[in-house]
Amino acid sequence: MITNVVAALIEKENKILIAKRSTGDPNVLGTWEFPGGKVELNEDEFHAIEREILEEFELKIKAKKFVVNNICEYPTKTVDLRLYSCDYVDGDFKLHDHSEYKWVKKEELLNYDLAPADIPLARYVMEVNK
Repeated sequence: MITNVVAALIEKENKILIAKRSTGDPNVLGTWEFPGGKVELNEDEFHAIEREILEEFELKIKAKKFVVNNICEYPTKTVDLRLYSCDYVDGDFKLHDHSEYKWVKKEELLNYDLAPADIPLARYVMEVNK
């Protein structure tokens, strides 16, 4: 069974938001990721990413469009990680599921220890937006 997971590509001043996971799946603890989370049963993916970012960071965003996805097999599950381009709307960062966050230049994304599912997404973002 594949778990659908959405992730946010949020850009500000030519930098991209990544966050370091501090809770949840042991396969990705301590790794950096495009923030997001699981899509609930019968939930629209645009709504899911907006909900997840609000829950995890207390930020309001607006999902604009689907960018790319990656199906990744972890030891305990398979995830379909679906990246959405999003606009920051409002709010100040409050970390709930992450130990830190950073705004990084897209060409620096692979300098971070990214979760395995996020690496192909980062490569895509780096290549497409050159």
